Amino acid sequence: MPHYLYHVDYTADAWKAQVSHPKHRMESITPLIEGLGGKVICAYYTFGTEDLVAIVEMPSNHEAASFAIAASAGGAVSNISTTVLMTMDEGFKAIQGAGKIAYSPPK
Repeated sequence: MPHYLYHVDYTADAWKAQVSHPKHRMESITPLIEGLGGKVICAYYTFGTEDLVAIVEMPSNHEAASFAIAASAGGAVSNISTTVLMTMDEGFKAIQGAGKIAYSPPK
């Protein structure tokens, strides 16, 4: 199954709600992902540009995008972006395939 890296930023109101009424967010999020046929591999709160990152398996881009859209529409997330992850073997095959393309840059 394809893997995706979600980068998530919470709104100030979402942080306020979490501080006032702490809940383990993965207990709410995991069933949603599993309902789409996916699986949470790992999730972390972070310092820096994102508040949370998660690596998730999803059946396809359709389910991965559906989850990101639903999370955005909920209002607690100020930004969510999704990075498609390739295994090293998939990346190597892509590199090999690139060598077979006769691409010419614009002149």
